[in-house]
Amino acid sequence: MAPLAQNKKASFDYELLEKYEAGLVLYGHEVKAVRAGQLSLKGSFISVRRKNSRPELYLIGCQISPYKQAGPLPDYDPRRERKLLLKRGEIARLIGRQQTEGLTLIPLQIYTNHSFLKLEFAVARGKKKYDKREAIKKREVERSLRSLTKRR
Repeated sequence: MAPLAQNKKASFDYELLEKYEAGLVLYGHEVKAVRAGQLSLKGSFISVRRKNSRPELYLIGCQISPYKQAGPLPDYDPRRERKLLLKRGEIARLIGRQQTEGLTLIPLQIYTNHSFLKLEFAVARGKKKYDKREAIKKREVERSLRSLTKRR
Protein backbone atom coordinates (compact mmCIF):
# COMPACT_ATOMS: atom_id res chain seq x y z
CA MET A 1 0.00 0.00 0.00
CA ALA A 2 2.85 2.37 -0.75
CA PRO A 3 1.65 5.64 -2.27
CA LEU A 4 2.47 6.17 -5.93
CA ALA A 5 1.67 9.90 -5.72
CA GLN A 6 0.80 12.26 -2.88
CA ASN A 7 -0.74 15.70 -2.60
CA LYS A 8 1.64 17.08 0.03
CA LYS A 9 0.11 20.56 0.22
CA ALA A 10 -3.39 19.24 0.98
CA SER A 11 -2.89 19.03 4.75
CA PHE A 12 -1.29 22.48 4.77
CA ASP A 13 -3.99 24.23 2.73
CA TYR A 14 -7.00 22.33 4.10
CA GLU A 15 -8.36 20.98 7.37
CA LEU A 16 -9.03 17.33 6.54
CA LEU A 17 -12.28 16.11 8.14
CA GLU A 18 -13.06 12.66 6.71
CA LYS A 19 -11.15 10.34 4.39
CA TYR A 20 -12.59 8.11 1.67
CA GLU A 21 -11.26 5.59 -0.85
CA ALA A 22 -12.39 5.32 -4.46
CA GLY A 23 -11.43 3.43 -7.60
CA LEU A 24 -10.37 5.22 -10.78
CA VAL A 25 -11.43 4.70 -14.39
CA LEU A 26 -8.18 4.78 -16.39
CA TYR A 27 -6.89 3.67 -19.76
CA GLY A 28 -4.37 0.81 -19.84
CA HIS A 29 -1.39 3.01 -20.71
CA GLU A 30 -2.41 5.42 -17.91
CA VAL A 31 -2.27 2.59 -15.36
CA LYS A 32 1.26 1.73 -16.48
CA ALA A 33 2.27 5.39 -16.34
CA VAL A 34 0.87 5.76 -12.80
CA ARG A 35 2.71 2.64 -11.63
CA ALA A 36 5.89 4.10 -13.17
CA GLY A 37 5.36 7.28 -11.12
CA GLN A 38 4.45 9.62 -13.97
CA LEU A 39 1.62 11.29 -12.07
CA SER A 40 1.00 14.60 -10.33
CA LEU A 41 -1.90 15.44 -7.98
CA LYS A 42 -0.75 19.03 -7.58
CA GLY A 43 -3.66 21.43 -7.97
CA SER A 44 -6.22 18.68 -8.52
CA PHE A 45 -9.69 18.47 -7.00
CA ILE A 46 -12.87 16.41 -7.19
CA SER A 47 -16.01 17.74 -8.84
CA VAL A 48 -19.59 16.54 -9.25
CA ARG A 49 -21.02 16.08 -12.75
CA ARG A 50 -24.53 14.94 -13.63
CA LYS A 51 -24.73 12.23 -16.26
CA ASN A 52 -28.16 10.82 -17.20
CA SER A 53 -29.60 12.65 -14.14
CA ARG A 54 -27.22 10.68 -11.88
CA PRO A 55 -24.43 12.49 -10.04
CA GLU A 56 -20.90 11.20 -10.58
CA LEU A 57 -17.58 12.30 -9.11
CA TYR A 58 -14.64 13.19 -11.34
CA LEU A 59 -10.97 13.83 -10.58
CA ILE A 60 -10.00 17.08 -12.29
CA GLY A 61 -6.55 18.60 -12.77
CA CYS A 62 -4.58 15.40 -12.17
CA GLN A 63 -1.81 15.00 -14.73
CA ILE A 64 -0.78 11.56 -15.95
CA SER A 65 2.03 11.85 -18.47
CA PRO A 66 1.94 9.57 -21.52
CA TYR A 67 3.58 6.19 -20.96
CA LYS A 68 6.85 6.16 -22.89
CA GLN A 69 6.59 2.56 -24.16
CA ALA A 70 2.97 3.00 -25.35
CA GLY A 71 4.09 4.68 -28.56
CA PRO A 72 2.56 7.81 -30.05
CA LEU A 73 -0.81 8.84 -28.58
CA PRO A 74 -1.89 11.74 -30.83
CA ASP A 75 -5.21 12.66 -29.18
CA TYR A 76 -4.35 11.85 -25.55
CA ASP A 77 -5.03 14.61 -22.98
CA PRO A 78 -2.86 14.14 -19.85
CA ARG A 79 -5.17 16.38 -17.77
CA ARG A 80 -8.50 14.82 -18.77
CA GLU A 81 -11.27 14.28 -16.22
CA ARG A 82 -11.20 10.80 -14.68
CA LYS A 83 -14.29 9.19 -13.20
CA LEU A 84 -14.23 7.94 -9.60
CA LEU A 85 -15.92 4.67 -8.65
CA LEU A 86 -18.04 5.01 -5.50
CA LYS A 87 -21.36 3.62 -4.32
CA ARG A 88 -24.44 5.75 -4.94
CA GLY A 89 -25.06 6.25 -1.22
CA GLU A 90 -21.52 7.51 -0.64
CA ILE A 91 -21.83 9.92 -3.57
CA ALA A 92 -25.13 11.27 -2.21
CA ARG A 93 -23.64 11.74 1.27
CA LEU A 94 -20.58 13.54 -0.12
CA ILE A 95 -22.68 15.85 -2.29
CA GLY A 96 -24.91 16.66 0.68
CA ARG A 97 -21.95 17.58 2.88
CA GLN A 98 -20.41 19.59 0.09
CA GLN A 99 -23.57 21.66 -0.48
CA THR A 100 -24.79 22.17 3.10
CA GLU A 101 -21.50 22.74 4.90
CA GLY A 102 -19.53 24.38 2.08
CA LEU A 103 -16.82 21.73 2.12
CA THR A 104 -14.64 20.55 -0.75
CA LEU A 105 -13.24 17.19 -1.89
CA ILE A 106 -9.45 17.04 -2.13
CA PRO A 107 -7.38 14.08 -3.44
CA LEU A 108 -4.65 13.03 -1.02
CA GLN A 109 -2.83 10.10 -2.61
CA ILE A 110 -3.00 7.36 -5.22
CA TYR A 111 -1.83 3.92 -4.17
CA THR A 112 -2.19 0.25 -5.05
CA ASN A 113 -4.52 -2.05 -3.14
CA HIS A 114 -3.65 -5.57 -4.30
CA SER A 115 -3.72 -5.10 -8.08
CA PHE A 116 -6.10 -2.10 -8.12
CA LEU A 117 -5.26 1.60 -8.19
CA LYS A 118 -7.12 3.53 -5.49
CA LEU A 119 -7.51 7.23 -4.77
CA GLU A 120 -7.67 8.41 -1.19
CA PHE A 121 -9.48 11.72 -0.88
CA ALA A 122 -10.83 13.80 1.96
CA VAL A 123 -13.76 16.02 2.74
CA ALA A 124 -11.96 19.23 3.67
CA ARG A 125 -12.46 22.81 4.78
CA GLY A 126 -10.06 25.47 3.54
CA LYS A 127 -7.69 26.96 6.11
CA LYS A 128 -7.46 30.68 6.67
CA LYS A 129 -4.15 32.49 6.30
CA TYR A 130 -3.60 32.75 10.07
CA ASP A 131 -4.10 28.97 10.43
CA LYS A 132 -1.35 28.40 7.89
CA ARG A 133 0.98 30.79 9.72
CA GLU A 134 0.32 28.87 12.95
CA ALA A 135 1.24 25.60 11.24
CA ILE A 136 4.49 27.11 9.95
CA LYS A 137 5.42 28.38 13.44
CA LYS A 138 4.64 25.02 15.02
CA ARG A 139 6.79 23.22 12.44
CA GLU A 140 9.71 25.61 13.04
CA VAL A 141 9.51 25.17 16.82
CA GLU A 142 9.50 21.37 16.46
CA ARG A 143 12.47 21.57 14.09
CA SER A 144 14.47 23.74 16.50
CA LEU A 145 13.64 21.42 19.43
CA ARG A 146 14.86 18.43 17.44
CA SER A 147 18.13 20.20 16.61
CA LEU A 148 18.63 21.11 20.27
CA THR A 149 18.11 17.53 21.43
CA LYS A 150 20.55 16.26 18.76
CA ARG A 151 23.30 18.58 20.05
CA ARG A 152 23.16 17.10 23.55
